[in-house]
Formats: sequence, structure tokens, C-alpha cells
Amino acid sequence: MRTLVVIPTYQEAANITALLAAIHAAAPDADVLVVDDNSPDGTAALAESAAAESGSVKVLRRPGKAGLGSAYRHGFRVALDESYEAIVSMDADFSHDPAVIPQLVGALGAADAVIGSRYVPGGGTPSWPLHRRLLSKWGNRYTCALLRLDVSDATSGFRAYRASALAAIEPDTTQAEGYAFLTELVRRLTLQSKVLAEVPITFVDRRYGVSKMSGRIIVESMIRVTRWGLRDRFGGRRWV
Repeated sequence: MRTLVVIPTYQEAANITALLAAIHAAAPDADVLVVDDNSPDGTAALAESAAAESGSVKVLRRPGKAGLGSAYRHGFRVALDESYEAIVSMDADFSHDPAVIPQLVGALGAADAVIGSRYVPGGGTPSWPLHRRLLSKWGNRYTCALLRLDVSDATSGFRAYRASALAAIEPDTTQAEGYAFLTELVRRLTLQSKVLAEVPITFVDRRYGVSKMSGRIIVESMIRVTRWGLRDRFGGRRWV
């Protein structure tokens, strides 16, 4: 499959060069799109240096920090407009192992979308403290139960999508930012009766740079999930 790896970035200068090299080593036939939100640390310039050496890397500079959902909407639009067959999403901080990319794309042979899951046998979060593991697992269980999602990890950002499935759920019309955006995509895929698969991943904490996770992101996710769940039950299952 002709594949594009979409990577939103903000302040990832310490990781981006090594990450692009690791992606090329793991998936040499895949192209990469770096969607940078005007990082003041020069992330985009470093990515462009890598692009100058490799025709498989593209850099999309955006004027300001607009959020994870916005960055993915922009990147997915590029992928669909340029007729890629498979689209991979992943973080820029090495929490997602580039070596798993071929497995995610390969699993699209029997699925419309594939989630790299921390919560299926073989997956894990070995570096997380207990309270963080409990919060993440509880959040996923609440989300999947309320929205009736047949997955174990609705908030993992390490995924592969068939272009046809992604186009069918109209990502341009999504509304959420942060991790709620990732849940919104799984919900739409489920509403469209798309086939979802999960492969185990080991999620590790970043070694360089600063996490973008915040209380605001967690609150947005819980509010949106609750609103979607109530709407699905009492207002009819629809996207917005």
C-alpha cells in the first residue's frame, strides 16, 4: 500500500531528526508528512533538512499552535488529496516505536483501521506510575462502554487507516482537539460499521522534550465523551 505517516509536531527539535531516520529504516517505502505548528525550537527547519536529503519527507508549516485534532485534520486532508492508500498517525516523541509501522499497515489487509493498543495482550505502559495507568485504563473503559466501542484503547494515537475508511468518516468535519479527537475518529468508524483491529504496542515515555498532556485535554475528552454517549442513547446515533 502507498503509505503516508502523518506526525503532528510542536517543540520536538530533540526528537524529529532521529525519528525520521527511524521511520525510514522501519518503513523505507513510506512517505512522511510532518505537520508543524510553528515550533519556536526549529522543529520544522530540522525536518526540512531531512526532507532535503530524502524525497520521502514533506513538511507542512502552520502559522500557530492550533492543537492535535487540527494538525491531524490538515495532514489527513493532504493524504486523501494525494491519493495515499494507507495513512499512519503517530507521536513525534518516540513513545510510539517506528518498528511497528509495517505491522499496523499489514493488518489493514483484514481491517479498515488498526489501533496500536496498550491494553491488549502483549501491550503495555511499563514506565508509567500506578496512578497514571489506572487513570488511562479507567478513562478508556468509561469511553468504550459509554460509546459502545469494541476496542480496548480508544485514545491511542498510533494507528493505520485505509484511505477509503478515513474518507468515509469525513475527518474534516470533526470538532475535538487533544485525545478526544482520537476517540471521535473511533466513534465515527464504529458508526460506519468499519472493521477495527488492534495490535499490541509498548508505550514508553519521552526521553527528550516536554509532554503536551494537560488537565484541559483530559477534561475536554471526558466532557465530549459524555455528551456523545448521552446523545447516542437519547438523541439518535449521529456524528455531531
